[in-house]
Amino acid sequence: MSLRRAIELAAEARASGNPPFGSLLVGPDGAVLVEERNSSVTDDDITAHPELKLARWAARSLTPEVAAGTTMFTSCQPCGMCVGAIERSGLGRVVFALSTEQLNELKPGGGFAPVPQEGPGLLEEASVPVAGYYR
Repeated sequence: MSLRRAIELAAEARASGNPPFGSLLVGPDGAVLVEERNSSVTDDDITAHPELKLARWAARSLTPEVAAGTTMFTSCQPCGMCVGAIERSGLGRVVFALSTEQLNELKPGGGFAPVPQEGPGLLEEASVPVAGYYR
């Protein structure tokens, strides 16, 4: 089963000194297209999440029609950064084994501390370079 493989990939990531997360992308025909493990520690890259790596691969390698028919199986619910990349890459769906809430229950002290955000600001000025881009 694909979720079990994602969990195996998470164990492999942990064994290599990285956070325990793994993902795979399955094509419309059910064949595994690509697998990834978290490598944020060994790559010294906080964005080296497996879901983000798969979304990048899909955006470069798949047609929009094929991407829309894929399923990403992942050991944990994707974080906000990864969700944004998954949406932009056009993947069809995501199936995860462990929710963010469940993951945070396993972490001493819970998840990451939220960063305060302020805005919006300068609406008229900020709208100028964006207006008309999304058509």
